Amino acid sequence: MPGHPAMARPSTILLLGFSMLLAACAAQEPIVIQGTAVPPLPKLDSERVMKGERLYAQYCASCHGAELEGQPNWQQRQEDGSYPAPPQDSSSHTWHHPDELLLEIIANGGDPAFGLRMPGFEDQLSEDEMRAILEYIKSYWDTEQREFQWWISAR
Repeated sequence: MPGHPAMARPSTILLLGFSMLLAACAAQEPIVIQGTAVPPLPKLDSERVMKGERLYAQYCASCHGAELEGQPNWQQRQEDGSYPAPPQDSSSHTWHHPDELLLEIIANGGDPAFGLRMPGFEDQLSEDEMRAILEYIKSYWDTEQREFQWWISAR
């Protein structure tokens, strides 16, 4: 029955699980997710962030903005059915996705079936360069968003 207090929504369950994960981190206890030990949240590598910043400026900023702010009205379809480029900072949904998917999008572009028109960069960027761009993008997220994104990437 929708809305019944005994029926927890999946998002509520996910947030509860994430809260427990954060509590375990604060207590410095080993974190185990579905029987698998998960390494602690990695620190951002300042050299990779700087490399990613240069690459982002060259390949991404023209669409996603110099400050990762995205294009205006990025959540509204344009006349051609596509969406404008979303922000990559903490105001968007990028941090809801695991590294694997984000790297796939950088490499292969956005799926036109979902109204995305981002081109792929696999012919222009190495995997290490794509990872450096992602490291730079993560430097714009707050700790809670980075922890959540790390958790879904580690699953």
